[in-house]
Amino acid sequence: MCGIVGYIGDKNVYPILIGGLQRLEYRGYDSAGIAIFNEDLKVYKCKGKVSDLENYVASKDVHGTVGMGHTRWATHGEPNDTNAHPHTSMNGNFVLVHNGIIENYAEIKSDLIKKGIVFKTETDTEVLCNLIEFYYEKGENVSAELAVRMALSKIVGAYGIVVFCKNEPDKLIAARKGSPLVVGIGRGEYFLASDATPIVEYTDSMIYLNDEDVAIVSKDGLTLKTIQNDPVAFKVTKVDLSIGDLEKGNFEHFMLKEIFEQPKTIADTFRGRIKADQSDIVLGGLIDVFPKLLAADRIIIIGCGTSWHAALVGEYMIEEYARIPVEVEYASEFRYRKPILGEKDVVIAISQSGETADTLAALKMAKEMGATILGVCNVVGSSISRETDGGVYTHAGVEIGVASTKAFTAQVTVMIMLALKLAKEKGTIAPELYGSLIRDLAEVPGKVKSILVKHPHIKEIAEKYKDAVNALYLGRGYLFPVALEGALKLKEISYIHAEGYAAGEMKHGPIALVDTNLPVVVVAAKDSYYEKIVSNIQEVKARKGNIIAVVTEGDSHLKEMCNDVFEIPKSHPAIAPLLAIIPLQLFSYYIAVLRGCNVDQPRNLAKSVTVE
Repeated sequence: MCGIVGYIGDKNVYPILIGGLQRLEYRGYDSAGIAIFNEDLKVYKCKGKVSDLENYVASKDVHGTVGMGHTRWATHGEPNDTNAHPHTSMNGNFVLVHNGIIENYAEIKSDLIKKGIVFKTETDTEVLCNLIEFYYEKGENVSAELAVRMALSKIVGAYGIVVFCKNEPDKLIAARKGSPLVVGIGRGEYFLASDATPIVEYTDSMIYLNDEDVAIVSKDGLTLKTIQNDPVAFKVTKVDLSIGDLEKGNFEHFMLKEIFEQPKTIADTFRGRIKADQSDIVLGGLIDVFPKLLAADRIIIIGCGTSWHAALVGEYMIEEYARIPVEVEYASEFRYRKPILGEKDVVIAISQSGETADTLAALKMAKEMGATILGVCNVVGSSISRETDGGVYTHAGVEIGVASTKAFTAQVTVMIMLALKLAKEKGTIAPELYGSLIRDLAEVPGKVKSILVKHPHIKEIAEKYKDAVNALYLGRGYLFPVALEGALKLKEISYIHAEGYAAGEMKHGPIALVDTNLPVVVVAAKDSYYEKIVSNIQEVKARKGNIIAVVTEGDSHLKEMCNDVFEIPKSHPAIAPLLAIIPLQLFSYYIAVLRGCNVDQPRNLAKSVTVE
């Protein structure tokens, strides 16, 4: 999940590297470093955030027009100055930055040690760097590019790398397998990065590398080939991303900004997909595969974390309205458990980044087994979008806060539209209900705005519970995934242990936790489960639990019964998850702020999980 940025051209490289790392810090913030060439190679790195690196290099020579930078999320080797990237080979010929995991590094390291190579770090990355140097020095007329390709042919695992050879200082070599890497094209200059965010202020022309692609860039041009030395044709993609999308504006944190962006991002996700007269839904990215969706024996939705919760909402809707069997799987389990798949199955992969390692691996496995593969992701040109037979972009825009907020509501919006469109084409939903649900979905942005204006009230409630040690979240039906997502948000950013449960399961164990110290958050908007959830609340109340409920506006009955309530506008139960999650996002945010937590960069987490 590390972040990479590189540059070669005529500009001073340091501002490009340090600015790029600041924008990539959501991918990792254990340590950071840069390598710059200007007659000699200079490598500066340290434990901590990019700001610590800035302080470290403040009095050092950072002039040069070629370089690379890295911000780390540690896998092999603890976060410290030594294990920070970039890594330099033993004899100093090569410097390298890496995102990913080299699975067979121990075997290669042992072999290199026998050949006299000395290692300074605990990382798998240094092994790759020294392997490249070994081939470069021991071979006859071996170029840096050939040495890189030879080394990569021996590697098992995932990587996105940028390599510099000080004997060939007019080029950078980049390669990827399983970890994202993009080449930005300028005028007489090239940029390399893990994604578009650190380089979009310099160019909107990007080439997204495919697995086993190797890019050689110099001021004079770009060569793209495979590890096996076969030429690769490339496609230049224009990226629609503004600098304003990457700044916090007047908000204290990116997470808060992204919570408040949801009226727009939900509308952007259905804009152009709901007809102007709100009579129908059009999903252009699925037109070619829709017959397979309609004929599917089964739909399997895979995802991780927040995306898995969005998938659950999709399961409930598709089964209720389209009457197609749906299974929701953790991608991290699905890829290993030898699932039974065939040509009549449709697998939908949900991922904010489109680069989630487990989801991508599960998708590829399902594809090999003959299933139709669809994607729901946020990043145009991402790996998942390129591996699928069709799909839907969420149009949530860049999400920099590590804890997903607007990505979740955008994903749920897509799931709702997909379920309704399937139901309409299968004839399993009454036309009146179909139209009513579309209209209800179209009203969501305005309703979300009405919830957001109540944020001072939500902050007041957060003050009461900021010192909690544990929390229990309960929901039923469409609101059960909301309970799961609400609990995830709280634990991610405030470090309060929180668990989400189907409310009907409370008596099967979790009720043992209820006492006067336990906040119990109940998602209790009015639906067909309402009386059941009221009974659950009474059971908690009888045991003196503190009840915080998400309720439908005007529900005076629950207002009197609960300690605190978050009110949301009335909506159809299938649409309610888009509303019910908003106060829970704000509740988690304010608790984390009040506890002094770094909500945008919570400990041990990174935004895009591109390694196992």
